[in-house]
Amino acid sequence: MADSANFAQPSIPKVDGFYDHWAMLMENLLRSKEFWDLIKTGVTVALENPILEQEKAAKDSKLLDLKVKNYLFQSIDRTIMETILVKDSAKDIWDAMCRKYQGSNKVKRAQLQALRKQFEILAMKEGETIDEYFARALSIASKMTTHGDKMDQTLVVEKILRSLTSKFNYVVCTTEESNDVTALSVDELQSSLLVQEQHMKSQNQEFDIEQALKVSNGGRGSMGYGRGRGRSGARGRGRGRINKASVECFKCHKLRHYHNECPIWEENANYVEFEDGELLLMAQSCVNTNAKDEVWFMDSGCLNHMIGSKDWLFDFDSEFRESVKLGDDPRMSVMGRGNLKLIIGGITQV
Repeated sequence: MADSANFAQPSIPKVDGFYDHWAMLMENLLRSKEFWDLIKTGVTVALENPILEQEKAAKDSKLLDLKVKNYLFQSIDRTIMETILVKDSAKDIWDAMCRKYQGSNKVKRAQLQALRKQFEILAMKEGETIDEYFARALSIASKMTTHGDKMDQTLVVEKILRSLTSKFNYVVCTTEESNDVTALSVDELQSSLLVQEQHMKSQNQEFDIEQALKVSNGGRGSMGYGRGRGRSGARGRGRGRINKASVECFKCHKLRHYHNECPIWEENANYVEFEDGELLLMAQSCVNTNAKDEVWFMDSGCLNHMIGSKDWLFDFDSEFRESVKLGDDPRMSVMGRGNLKLIIGGITQV
């Protein structure tokens, strides 16, 4: 068995501007050394004409007081120690530090009010991780407890659930529906959210890999053609860009797309076919617009295209009729056919 002398001695806490934290650590250290009575009651002073036992008790008390003062001298910076006028005993130094930093009840109430406001407006920042946000929230809650506020776990759990970023909305709803929030600890909530955060990161990585593969494949599927990907190119005209990094699909619960853009939902949505099965590309962005503003995404693999205006066609055959089926099942009639007035060579509009 190792000798007790080989155990590492506890480090002496330093005053770093957070008095309450320092006082808690120092009190714990002095209690572990059985020196705390000297801070509470001070040094034992021998009476006039003391008996031998009284004199010995006074000397022992003075020796212990010197040891406690030694701890305080090592803990408190010289510039701070110079502002303490009375240093006759460890109790004198401790009480001076208390008056200097803890202040009056009025000051403490003001500090508590400031902390309550911080807790009230507390919210997770975009890009902040779960661990980082919990560290901020628990730091404020700990300070409020030190200043006399009762901060139970339920209060902290409910606050965190209310103040997460929008990408956690689905997780929050699931947590509130499947758990008794009043019985959920802060640690349990943090653990659950860390799992969800890691899941989101994995989905983002899968999405980035998918996009990289599309780029390496010449961009097919990323500019409005390819199965289930075409609508974003047409619908985005004239609008500001939207950051979809934190958007969650209500259908597949993956990130970076809305449910109406979901590849599961929109499979075949950009294609139509004749009754005999021949495929067409539904490439026009809008039929209710001027011809010069219409946008087409051409796919060399499709020989037939649909348009809402015959003005774009020449050699038009108005007698031609056909029934086609859209990718999401509805049918529509083709009221003629002709040749498209486009020169393809970089898709040049005439």
